[in-house]
Amino acid sequence: MTSTTEPKKEGGLGETVRVVIHAFLIAIIIRTFLFQPFNIPSGSMKETLLVGDYLFVSKFSYGYSRFSLPLSPPLFDGRIFGSQPNRGDVVVFKLPRDEETDYIKRVIGLPGDQIQMIAGVLHINGQAVQREPAGTWDDDEGGGNVQKVKRWRETLPNGVSYYTLDLVDNGFYDNTPVYTVPPGHFFMMGDNRDNSTDSRVLSQVGYVPYENLIGRAQMIFFSVHEGDAAWQFWKWPWTVRWDRLFTFVR
Repeated sequence: MTSTTEPKKEGGLGETVRVVIHAFLIAIIIRTFLFQPFNIPSGSMKETLLVGDYLFVSKFSYGYSRFSLPLSPPLFDGRIFGSQPNRGDVVVFKLPRDEETDYIKRVIGLPGDQIQMIAGVLHINGQAVQREPAGTWDDDEGGGNVQKVKRWRETLPNGVSYYTLDLVDNGFYDNTPVYTVPPGHFFMMGDNRDNSTDSRVLSQVGYVPYENLIGRAQMIFFSVHEGDAAWQFWKWPWTVRWDRLFTFVR
């Protein structure tokens, strides 16, 4: 006997809702455990990172804390599967004084280190960090305003090298007291040394607790010129910095 009953077709609305829910859950899992997008709002990390850069931050690099979760619910203390950052890593973290604002800086000091700036030269544990002049960098602030800035190639004791900018001689934080990094904390600095509010400013940033680390900056996936909006896709042929797309952060 042949059945004439046809399979019941699912409604289009129900299927759409399921797809949306599944996509939402996948996005939450990726953002929580793997990668989180982040955009650069200021020039404190020039020339490594520019205003208008959009990058992926790996959430798994240092393990997970409550700040790894959306809205940072206080479900647990400390870190799970924790791994300490290396000196020179570019890291996104929650600002210690409010635990809400996202900051991005470079790890300079590890727990127990002594950090000091003397005449614009970084010193770690009493030793001057190697740096070599690297010409000038054209700082394009938009509107045709381009400023030539002195550039240095700085190399940390573990061999990590990167460029720093020196806007002015004897800047406000070119000479500092000795900072002793407490246990379980890190000392962060921006590469744009005269235009960065970082761990040198104890009242604003100070020492960053291990728990506050969100992840390591890995790759720039999109970039538009400073002052342009990323959502204005019709302007992309002229506003996108094509040479920065899919470049790794070092």
